[in-house]
Amino acid sequence: MSKCASDKSQTCANIVITGFMGTGKSKVGLEVARRLGWEFVDMDTLIEQRVGMTIPEIFAQRGEGFFRQQERQLCQELAKRQGLVIATGGGALIPEENRQALGTGGLLVCLTCDVREILRRLVQVEDRPLLDAADRRERIETLLAERREAYRRTPHQIDTTGLTVEEVAERVIRVLGDWGEAAVERIVVRTPTGSYGIHLGKGLLARVGELARQQGLRGRVALVTNRTVRDLYAATVIESLRKAGFEPAICQVPDGEAYKTLDTVGLLYDQFIEGRLDRYGAVLALGGGVIGDLAGFAAATYMRGVSLVQLPTTLLAMVDASIGGKVAVDHPKGKNLIGAFKQPELVLIDPLALATLDEAEMRSGWAEVIKAGMIGSPSLFEHLEERGDKPLLSILRHSSVQVIAEAIRVKVAIVEEDPYESGRRAVLNLGHTFGHALEVLSGFTLRHGEAVSIGMVAATRTAVALGLCDEAVEGRLPALLQRFGLPTRYEGYEPREVWKAMATDKKRRGEKLRFVLPRAIGQVVVTDKVPKAMVLEVLEKLRER
Repeated sequence: MSKCASDKSQTCANIVITGFMGTGKSKVGLEVARRLGWEFVDMDTLIEQRVGMTIPEIFAQRGEGFFRQQERQLCQELAKRQGLVIATGGGALIPEENRQALGTGGLLVCLTCDVREILRRLVQVEDRPLLDAADRRERIETLLAERREAYRRTPHQIDTTGLTVEEVAERVIRVLGDWGEAAVERIVVRTPTGSYGIHLGKGLLARVGELARQQGLRGRVALVTNRTVRDLYAATVIESLRKAGFEPAICQVPDGEAYKTLDTVGLLYDQFIEGRLDRYGAVLALGGGVIGDLAGFAAATYMRGVSLVQLPTTLLAMVDASIGGKVAVDHPKGKNLIGAFKQPELVLIDPLALATLDEAEMRSGWAEVIKAGMIGSPSLFEHLEERGDKPLLSILRHSSVQVIAEAIRVKVAIVEEDPYESGRRAVLNLGHTFGHALEVLSGFTLRHGEAVSIGMVAATRTAVALGLCDEAVEGRLPALLQRFGLPTRYEGYEPREVWKAMATDKKRRGEKLRFVLPRAIGQVVVTDKVPKAMVLEVLEKLRER
């Protein structure tokens, strides 16, 4: 991740502007460089000068592979310099190694634009070899789809549709200033009805009121929390809300998964009514995943829906539960069986809250971070392997924002593609089919992250048994989980008991259970073709006696 501070010339190596062709990278980069007094580098122009050919000529005579090699070498070269505003080619930061090279110590900004506007801007352009197609719009949409995930990994996004070069340049400079002053990373989540922002930065709990007001929220708000979190952070949030003109009421619920029920939601309704929360107000969820689910479900159903703001205070809630719009409560027959989709207006993540978590809660959260690496980020998984032998809080203090942001991006990319869990989103349930069953059998005394940890190991062993996964993964995953103090085996339940509990899993289709299984680090598949006998055998081998 970028690490720029307000003394830009000394602490921010470079500003790197990337994005699809036609979004304005070169013109904006030149204007930003002019305003800051920095040197401007257009990577495509520099490559043309060095090779002695235009980009179309390079593609035609030397091939795209040669051009990408020149890009890769130039990224490594520019990463060693400082004080540059760099406009990349549209595909330059698609390879992870290029993005990492320029992103180390640099501010990465991705310019986006509506397809119709891109077409308008490129209507007279004939020097883009990748647009050499009969149907230019179809070609643009295809390329955008191929690059979407890589573009989304860029920390800062600016939509240039309808903006002048000067307006976009001003926003880039504002991002630079904001990053230096507040170290806030912003990730936009697009939903079927609009979008919301995830703000990630230290000290954000003291800015809740300011940021909620900027989002357009007003009036009465209900701050939902439990006693433990209330004692730690409620005063800070309440003070911030009052300074911003809100009328907050604290709504307290019991602590723990055992209270994530409809009865507790009923208690919240009573407190909302007592606090005179109306349909124009908002519910703020201050706490871990249980609080987020309870408050979110209550917000989705109170007066047919009021606004929701997520303020996660646990690692698990920061990287998973607060994102994606799924809210639910448990039923005695299964976890999260009663729920709704409720997109938040805002998610504010303050890593400083993690300093007060006990070690067990931290471990539980790391399971979800490791899961993110397993399903969509080999680089995150490898980073954790490299640092996993250090104390958990030490890792947190040195790289929390970067690690949390990467785990969040994995989930955001998936929930944007499948907001209502109709397909792709199922991959987020790696380890959950097994894990939820173990949680239910334990009466929810087994923490969610601990159960997911065991479930991921079970899923990996199942994948190996089916021939879907290399045995090397079967060794790497448990080793990493154990280094983070997470369980890889379970005790106390017969395999058939676990199978029976799995039968109530909400992810099943008809009578068939659906399993998320790894193929490799960063790649998983969903299947319902797993024999019961194989599952029982895997569970038996994982059972401690």
